[in-house]
Amino acid sequence: MKYRSMQISDYDPVIELWRNCEGLSLRDADSRAGIEKYLLRNPGLSFVAEDETGISGSIMAGHDGKRGYIQHLAVDPARRKRGIAGKLVALSLDALKSQGIEKSHVHVLKENQAGRSYWSSRGWSLRAEIEMYSFINGDNENT
Repeated sequence: MKYRSMQISDYDPVIELWRNCEGLSLRDADSRAGIEKYLLRNPGLSFVAEDETGISGSIMAGHDGKRGYIQHLAVDPARRKRGIAGKLVALSLDALKSQGIEKSHVHVLKENQAGRSYWSSRGWSLRAEIEMYSFINGDNENT
């Protein structure tokens, strides 16, 4: 397995991987333009795992200058339990650390039991005291 920085040219196989991973939710921000913007803002923090058959894993990461954020960790279901996810996480965390980011967060949907198990079994702490609220800028009905 070869690991390398994710590029926008990886978009088509990566979006297909995401679509095939239960528990991973795609939104408008996951469009080609949205992912390109994210990769340009956070160069060298997102990675793919690739072998002769193509891309079998991905992770996206970014930061706000203070905290890191992991998104869309995905491994082809047929290739799980081989250390691919762990290597992708380590690559992103190392890249974040090289930019001075020591603490990172990951958002996991409550119904994504596999994701919740994955992160908690690797020492990530559930922050039950925090609730997250979202707002779509321009949604004037709710302002």
